[in-house]
Amino acid sequence: MKKKAIIISINSYKLSHNERKILSENKPWGLILFKRNIKSLKQLKNLVQSIRKITKDKYFPIMIDEEGGAVTRIGRITKHNLYQKLFGDIYKINAKVSTTLYKKYLIDIISFLKNTGININTVPVLDVLRKNTNKIIGNRSFSEDKTIVKNLGQICIKYYQLNKIATVIKHIPGHGCSSSDSHKKLPKVNLSIQNLNNIDFFPFKNNRSKFAMTAHILYRKLDKENVATFSKKIIKKIIRKKLGFKGILISDDISMKALKYDLTTNAKKALSAGCNIVLYCGGKYEETCKLMKEVPYVDKFTSKKTSEFYKFLR
Repeated sequence: MKKKAIIISINSYKLSHNERKILSENKPWGLILFKRNIKSLKQLKNLVQSIRKITKDKYFPIMIDEEGGAVTRIGRITKHNLYQKLFGDIYKINAKVSTTLYKKYLIDIISFLKNTGININTVPVLDVLRKNTNKIIGNRSFSEDKTIVKNLGQICIKYYQLNKIATVIKHIPGHGCSSSDSHKKLPKVNLSIQNLNNIDFFPFKNNRSKFAMTAHILYRKLDKENVATFSKKIIKKIIRKKLGFKGILISDDISMKALKYDLTTNAKKALSAGCNIVLYCGGKYEETCKLMKEVPYVDKFTSKKTSEFYKFLR
């Protein structure tokens, strides 16, 4: 499967001439949609259809970051304003009621996404809340209880997969331990591997999600020099071996401030470290063009897993 190892983004509600050219000629692995790309249900469905028509690929990966609450891209169309933490809080009181309500909520959003043709959602957030967790995670997490996070996360993945939509667990190996926002600067964590393993790693272990997204965090006791996205050691020994993640590993957005290099260097470092695909959310044509030229085609592992994903969608 000859695709470039990058998920790109676009600028507006319709594909520009240049964006059409990128999709038809440069073969990015997939595309992610944001609020700037969505204004009505009809427009969204037309956009998704045009992307698939141009790529000549009815299974072309079209992703959205639709968690609900503060992280919603479809707010102009439908209200999806419940946070993950609400279900975690209810779970503490009555697990059965929580899971029943959560399943109904999932069915609602899954039905919406199915109707539009989107086939990947970047949920669930499996970060465990801690006392010093930055507000950028906050209510996006289910709970400070690692077992609740794991249980509700598994329900989320199961229901999406039953409905032929893939999930992206995040932010592996855990963002809840950080007191900084990786969109703005590099978070640095000094916790021991034992501490991280006991709490932050727990919800991610042996997870069956088809995709995972890395945390742009410097875990000093794991790799004192490299942010997780750039760390061969963390990706190979922690994410792949210790946590047992067997799917496609996607970098978090390579334009975030936590990464200190230029976009091309960030992309190459992430791929060299063991990320299978890089994510670029900026939507700027010139930057996308440059990245498309510099980013390699996916490797054999990613090609195989992509084929498996396509079979899953049938």
